[in-house]
Amino acid sequence: MKGFLFALAAGALLTLQGAANAAISASIGTWQTATITQFTGFAAAFLVMLLVRDTDWRGLRKVKRLYLTGGSFGAIIVFSNVTAIQQIGVTLTVSALLISQLCLTFLIDSNGWFGVVRQRMRLPQLLGIAMMLAGIVILKLS
Repeated sequence: MKGFLFALAAGALLTLQGAANAAISASIGTWQTATITQFTGFAAAFLVMLLVRDTDWRGLRKVKRLYLTGGSFGAIIVFSNVTAIQQIGVTLTVSALLISQLCLTFLIDSNGWFGVVRQRMRLPQLLGIAMMLAGIVILKLS
């Protein structure tokens, strides 16, 4: 239950962040917005880390170097999200974002990439993705 609540919060905050970033971008530019977003995100995460005293860095040596580049995706995510919101609106952007996430997670789960336990995808999961794709088509046509 706790994980589900965190996922709902993340989804809501991602949407709010995207809308706010699109507004900021109209004034200062998209890459500047991505820079500010990444910097404030770093500052907030650093502050929380200090407050909760979660500072054990010894495990960092065990992490594959490729995985350490994951944070750099944030700048591209912000840029892409802002650009999409400006061109197709928040609803279609978030819908397409969710479909993209679902399709990639489908591949990750079914192939066991990144060390996750391999999951067998069945017809209900495929139907769910298909229904979401149909929903985007309906949103786009309306």
